[in-house]
Amino acid sequence: MRLALVLGEVGQGLRRNISMVVSVVLVTFISLTFVGAAILLQMQITQMKSYWFDRAQVAVYFCTDLSTVGACSQQAATDEQIAQVEAQLESTTLAPFIQEVTFETQEEAFANFQEQFEGTAAADLASPEFLPPAFWISLVDPSQSDVIQDAVGGLAGVESVQDQRAYLDPIFDILNASSLTAIGIAALMLVAAALLIATTIRLSAFSRRREIGIMRLVGASNRFIQTPFIIEGVVAALIGSVLAGAAVVALVQFFVQGYLSTTLPLTSFVGLSDALIVVPVLLLAGAVLAAVSANVAITRYLRV
Repeated sequence: MRLALVLGEVGQGLRRNISMVVSVVLVTFISLTFVGAAILLQMQITQMKSYWFDRAQVAVYFCTDLSTVGACSQQAATDEQIAQVEAQLESTTLAPFIQEVTFETQEEAFANFQEQFEGTAAADLASPEFLPPAFWISLVDPSQSDVIQDAVGGLAGVESVQDQRAYLDPIFDILNASSLTAIGIAALMLVAAALLIATTIRLSAFSRRREIGIMRLVGASNRFIQTPFIIEGVVAALIGSVLAGAAVVALVQFFVQGYLSTTLPLTSFVGLSDALIVVPVLLLAGAVLAAVSANVAITRYLRV
């Protein structure tokens, strides 16, 4: 009987304040969608770091007839100098750090460049003499690229030693900044949702002040009076949370997996399983946010 009475009060409250309930649903939906997007973006960054950093190589570029940087003075590296670098890379000192070494000639570098930049102005302007021969080194631990730099960076004929991870860091910095921006917007929206839920509950309580007075006269406890209002806030927030979860799943299914994965097939993206991990987090966040906000609002109202 008490449960039926509480649920009846909840339904009555939702019907009386339908416009405010819709506002709570929309604000919760938008804010939690930002939260879900921020979580997925952080998961994507972590996944991409693991994928690309593990595959990042160290390139040992040799001097060409056009090189003027480092120890080069427009003199191409000789076969003896290349052999000296190769011997150093195959030495017992570096062997524990190196997984694989591949040598790329100028002609191979030019062919790879043409394939990568096919159809661009750079492909039309490039020629083999502009591209240096190089050793491409896969490390057991990609973070130990300094070992290669120290070992061969000063040898004759070496133009430069470059770690591909240096090109990835700016990209991940931008992605991290985007993630923090999404988190900041989500936090502001969650504050707005909490305030709106509290305002909705107080208005609902005010519109039913006569019923609350009667319940007090017949000896109803504060907890019994508060419960319907808290459930109202939780119900509205859960509807918004469900919509946010559906939006996150749709974003991953149709945009990330449906578009990005086909456009960038060499990149690993978050999948539907990752989105399904985020959904319960959004539901829990919405319920807790509504319960706390509604409880604070109705408790303060009853004390007045």
